[in-house]
Amino acid sequence: MRITGYRTVTTLQDWGRPVGDVNGFVRDGITEVPVVVVETDEGLEGLGIGSHADIERIFPAIEGEDPRAVVALYDRMIARVFKSGHGGATFGGIGALDMALWDLKAKLADEPLWRTLGARDRFVPAYASALEIAIPDDELDTLYGEWISRGFTSVKVKGGLDLDSDLVRLARVRDIFSANTPRPGMMLDANESWNRKQAIRYICAVEQHLDLSWVEEPLRRWDADGLAMVSRAVRAGVATGENLTGLEQFKPLFDAGAVDIVQVGSMWGITHFMRVATVAHSRDLPVSPVGSTASPVFHAAAAVPNHLAAELQDLGAPLGMTVDYEIADGGIVLGDRPGHGTTIDESRIAQSVSLDGWMQVAGPHVRPDRAGLRLVPDGAGPHEAGQPHR
Repeated sequence: MRITGYRTVTTLQDWGRPVGDVNGFVRDGITEVPVVVVETDEGLEGLGIGSHADIERIFPAIEGEDPRAVVALYDRMIARVFKSGHGGATFGGIGALDMALWDLKAKLADEPLWRTLGARDRFVPAYASALEIAIPDDELDTLYGEWISRGFTSVKVKGGLDLDSDLVRLARVRDIFSANTPRPGMMLDANESWNRKQAIRYICAVEQHLDLSWVEEPLRRWDADGLAMVSRAVRAGVATGENLTGLEQFKPLFDAGAVDIVQVGSMWGITHFMRVATVAHSRDLPVSPVGSTASPVFHAAAAVPNHLAAELQDLGAPLGMTVDYEIADGGIVLGDRPGHGTTIDESRIAQSVSLDGWMQVAGPHVRPDRAGLRLVPDGAGPHEAGQPHR
């Protein structure tokens, strides 16, 4: 079997609610989901989810190759962009192709990907993460009702700008999840919005009222010394890594003792996740895949010995996409369909309208002008919101 081509498809995820974080949110709750389909000379196809970035430039590294050589082909893709670098969006394109190759490899073995990767158990522990920063407090019971009915006992809350509001919100969410356990796992995600001392003050203030399992991305992703400082100063674990593109970017954090829960972006690919998990395991650190909607990386999470919990952001699948798993008992129960089990209905997707919501200027992927530079987290006035004086 040889790889002969690829095609790209963009479908939509309708969250049914505003989604985002401290940096911004998508008001209509409709975001894009890029899909890559890798074609072969025998008609079998593999599907990857994540990014279309630089795929035209990366694809020649795998064209004509046997898709079963997944790990070697991953390294060929990395080498293909040696001079310009594989960071940022390019890494997402590599990750999408990597997922498609793993899908093909498992399909050729006629088994689910979790079996191909060596997992013993199809169950993947997960936590609720609704990207709920724009949801009013009095609507949280309704929002989390379905997660509660499916047995979830841990939840991540977005925050970081207003301590008093965050304390009220965290307490309310804790009470909601107390329906399933007397001590829910509580996480707070600041999405890189603080400076070093501000992070320590904020987290310590929260910890006077509530126990946090971890605080996520309190500082910029590359600030190894600062993250280590925060980790030493607070009781909560420091979780970070979802935005790091490449195994080599984790090394400074590991060496500095800057990360307690090693996070890996779910759309960066399966090979990347497995490699980071292996290095984290060598340092007795747990790993958690982050940012998942219909993620094939769930299969890889089932196969590593140090997986803690996967982020589950939504209980539904993107438009025209079918997934082979169930959400129950506080996690993901993987199915038996060969490959990672995700399929798409391209004709249905083609009838939809493509939108540009996720990357809009006010969205969570655009860093505000004063992030990390406020004297107090909830800076006031239009200039704090990025509006210039006239």
